[in-house]
Amino acid sequence: QVQLVESGGGLVQAGGSLRLSCAASGYTLSSYSVGWFRQAPGKEREFVAAIIWIGDGTTSYADSVKGRFTISRDNAKNTVYLQMNSLKPEDTAVYYCAANRIPYTFSLGRADFGSWGQGTQVTVSS
Repeated sequence: QVQLVESGGGLVQAGGSLRLSCAASGYTLSSYSVGWFRQAPGKEREFVAAIIWIGDGTTSYADSVKGRFTISRDNAKNTVYLQMNSLKPEDTAVYYCAANRIPYTFSLGRADFGSWGQGTQVTVSS
C-alpha cells in the first residue's frame, strides 16, 4: 500500500516562500508520477502541479501557479517537493500530494491519483 506524508506547511507573509515535501513509505516512488493538489475552505480540491515518474523532467502546472511554484523529485530520497515562491493570500489551502494509481503513467485527472496524504496547511497572510 502506497503511503505518502506531506510536510513543510506553515504560516508565511505574502511574497514569501515555502517548500513542501511529499515522502513515500512502503514502496518506491520513482515508479510513479506524483501530483500536488490543494483545497481551500469551501472550495473543491484543485490540481496544482505534477511531475512524471521518469527522469526527463516533464512537469505540469496549473495556470495560477506557473512561474511561482516548482515541482521536483529526488528519487534517492523517495521524495517529491513543491517549492512555492511569491506566495499570495489566495494560495492559502491544505496541500495534498498523491501518486498516479498506475505506475509508469503520467495522468493528470484527479481520479487518476490515489494514495492521498493527510495534507499540510499553508496559510499566506496579506
